[in-house]
Amino acid sequence: MVRCDVRMAVMITAHLFLPPLSLYVHIPWCVRKCPYCDFNSHAAGDELPEEEYVQALIRELEIELPYTQDRQLTSIFFGGGTPSLFSAESIGRIIQAARRRIGFQEDIEITLEANPGTFEQEKFTGYRSVGVNRLSIGIQSFNDLHLQKLGRIHSGENAIAAVIMARQAGFDNFNLDLMHGLPGQTEAEALADLQQAIDLAPSHISWYQLTIEPNTEFYRRPPELPEENILDNIQEEGQELLQKNNYFQYEISAFCLDYKQSKHNKNYWQFGDYLGIGAGAHGKITLPDEQRIIRTTKTRFPADYLQRENSYTASCKNISKEELPLEFMMNALRLNDGVKREFFSERTGIQYCNIKNICDKLVGMSLLENNPDRICTTPKGHQFLNSVLGLFSE
Repeated sequence: MVRCDVRMAVMITAHLFLPPLSLYVHIPWCVRKCPYCDFNSHAAGDELPEEEYVQALIRELEIELPYTQDRQLTSIFFGGGTPSLFSAESIGRIIQAARRRIGFQEDIEITLEANPGTFEQEKFTGYRSVGVNRLSIGIQSFNDLHLQKLGRIHSGENAIAAVIMARQAGFDNFNLDLMHGLPGQTEAEALADLQQAIDLAPSHISWYQLTIEPNTEFYRRPPELPEENILDNIQEEGQELLQKNNYFQYEISAFCLDYKQSKHNKNYWQFGDYLGIGAGAHGKITLPDEQRIIRTTKTRFPADYLQRENSYTASCKNISKEELPLEFMMNALRLNDGVKREFFSERTGIQYCNIKNICDKLVGMSLLENNPDRICTTPKGHQFLNSVLGLFSE
């Protein structure tokens, strides 16, 4: 009898299937770099090379076409940086290029990240007219003092005005991005921010704790953050407040009304595929004919990216069979409901029996649900997710 275990040198494999396909488009410029941000973003100069960059994105999209493998796009996400620095016309050209070259599923979700400055608000109607049907507005806080500490260029009033403008432009599906655990923030201030977001009634709220990441100004000069007991209270009371106001938590930091989950992010968490185009963009592609999964990274610096013509790829590597179980679980177990059990074999090419011993152990520890159809954590397992994931990395 063969004992299946993720830690074995040789694994029992399964056939890989093509998962859904999304497109991520990276716009790498901001008005200025925030001290907590570790994304590939760069302060915009006096004039953005907008036209040149759009042409490069479309050329890169054409190079990536073989990876689509006849799939239509389920979602597009314009991230950054600050994509709303680009005109609606430029965003529309990218959308149309993707539509003509790849094709869209009928219910495609097209999200654009926007910041609440007055200049961006004036573009909302234009974005809606070129096909963007979802906004993700980077609020972070409604408190002017905390916004200043975060290096944000908008005010609390600007943030509220942005939401009003989004609705006037016809957006009934939008996310508010909000952080807590900010430098010097009290529990009352954090919950007041969250209540203000709830009062604006977005369809989706991303609510997460500020973390200090390497290669940021906050990492080099750490601010004083709230103590652990305050952070714990904010998390607990905030989740209760969201639940009380009918915001359904479906992922660690994602809450929505009427089950308006982010299709794009959910595809990431369900280990779907995504093309990544633009400076520093990442992609993940399944190649069933070759029985392998690859990750791609594009040239990081905008000036270097714009000099490329035939290839924008900085790296392309296989995800090894040994890495796949952890890679899959790091995404799937972020979801409160986890994923269908068959997704594991279909989307990793590894039979479930290879991880059954670990899953059984976690069930015995009350960290995974005893569910024959799904792989999902218990509430306790969700709380101690790092410990759960640790067993898949041994």
